[in-house]
Amino acid sequence: MDNTIYIFTAFALGLSVYKSKQKTVQALKKAWKSFENILPQLLAIVLIIGVALTFLTADQISRFMGAESGYWGVLIASILGSITLIPGFIAFPLAVALLNNGAGVMQIAAFISTLMMVGVITLPLEIQYFGKKAAFLRNGLAYAFSIIVALIMGAVL
Repeated sequence: MDNTIYIFTAFALGLSVYKSKQKTVQALKKAWKSFENILPQLLAIVLIIGVALTFLTADQISRFMGAESGYWGVLIASILGSITLIPGFIAFPLAVALLNNGAGVMQIAAFISTLMMVGVITLPLEIQYFGKKAAFLRNGLAYAFSIIVALIMGAVL
């Protein structure tokens, strides 16, 4: 099952080359440029996660974000998620690592949902494009929804 995506990708790439070798090469060059642009950020995030998990013990993670931390843990996790800017492909493996090191499901649900939906770091940009009222309304509703999601996840799981 794990190789299915690779097989499909190889097939799609082969089909693309068959259709137009020139366009395929051009698309691969664009993809490489995009990868080069995101690589420094990706490496920085991986480094930060690695350092954080090195210094934070399972007991510390459990104390602040474990199931026993209750609603305070949800609050801490939601604030961390709101102010952190991490792409989803890094956030989900981080969530698994935190769960494996003692974090609670409700707390991780709050962390991930605020991480994906609330943007304290990007708020100035949102205000610039959407206006102050819309930006604060969107972020406020996203934060409230994230807390509701965390509470439901805590009750269900």
